[in-house]
Amino acid sequence: MFLIKIYSVIVIIFKHILILIKFIDFNILMNKELYNKKSKEQLRQKLNSEAFDRTTCSFYKYVELNDIIDFRDRLYIDWNELKVLGRVYLSKEGVNAQVSIPNHNLSAFKKHVYSYKEFENVDFKVAIQEGDSFYKLNIKIKDEIVAYKIANDEYDMDHVGQHLNYKEFNNAINNGAIVVDVRNYYEGEVGKFENAIIPDVDASIELLPEIKKILNDKRDEKILMYCTGGIRCEKASAYLIHHGFKDVNQLKGGIIQYANDIKENNEDSKFIGKNFVFDHRLGERITEHIIGKCHQCNKPSDMHTNCFNQACHILFIQCKTCAGKYDKCCSMGCSDFIKLSIERQKELFKAGKMKFTAQKSNSIKPKLYKVKDK
Repeated sequence: MFLIKIYSVIVIIFKHILILIKFIDFNILMNKELYNKKSKEQLRQKLNSEAFDRTTCSFYKYVELNDIIDFRDRLYIDWNELKVLGRVYLSKEGVNAQVSIPNHNLSAFKKHVYSYKEFENVDFKVAIQEGDSFYKLNIKIKDEIVAYKIANDEYDMDHVGQHLNYKEFNNAINNGAIVVDVRNYYEGEVGKFENAIIPDVDASIELLPEIKKILNDKRDEKILMYCTGGIRCEKASAYLIHHGFKDVNQLKGGIIQYANDIKENNEDSKFIGKNFVFDHRLGERITEHIIGKCHQCNKPSDMHTNCFNQACHILFIQCKTCAGKYDKCCSMGCSDFIKLSIERQKELFKAGKMKFTAQKSNSIKPKLYKVKDK
């Protein structure tokens, strides 16, 4: 009996040792694999030194996910091994991913994605214009994969709009359907479908109520919705259907898939200009139309940029002439500020004596003409 008790104690101790070893190894792995410690410049240099090409693509799926922290960690470790870069949002309602993958790992990456039953049959949308889209892999856990922040009783993801391919979407436009841009205003500034309604909103949280308000007297008409890759239209279409709209449709695969299909089938594009994308490229050119205007001189331009003053960093459209005049900044105030020494910049910023454009508005992405230059 005594020996049995000793044996039981040894077994318990051994199990705890194994758990401790696993915990230590995991934390070493966490420190080594799950956090990026390199600067943006170091990451850019590493990317430029790669001897292989990459493919930028996106995918999403509304699906119930469990144990999200563990799920996130496993994805990060496996995708990091495949040298995947990008921005991925996970939540209990699904996944929203924009990634850059080495071409030689593309098949392995897709195979890995499809190995999860939650991600079976997801559609990959491939970018039509390559470039340095991402510098690192970032997988974040969010409350929503699109931050609409609408109540759960205002939509039903089992009832979404009908998905139309590029030809069906074009035909519906030709037949007089109402076209609605389900993106933020600054995306529609540089590219849109002809005659589309562009809601004047700064952030996703404002978008759905505004669209419902705009379309309030058109509940029986044919509605066409589009966005970058399709994900924003999923919940948006479910929201409109819940609120009594009878004929709600959405562009399958979004502008990204539309652009590929138009090019592959040698069809005329009803989307004109650039497709704004949320990576370092800030846009993919679909047609040669330039529908945007420089926010500083009002001349034709569709080049989005972030203010070179990192303390401001507002997103705006700037032509090459104004980029030289303002030193790639949104205002003379920011241009003067970046010429100061780093020490002086920190001193003025901490003292609150330098007011920047982005700090003068409650908008997440304020229109430049709404704020005054200092």
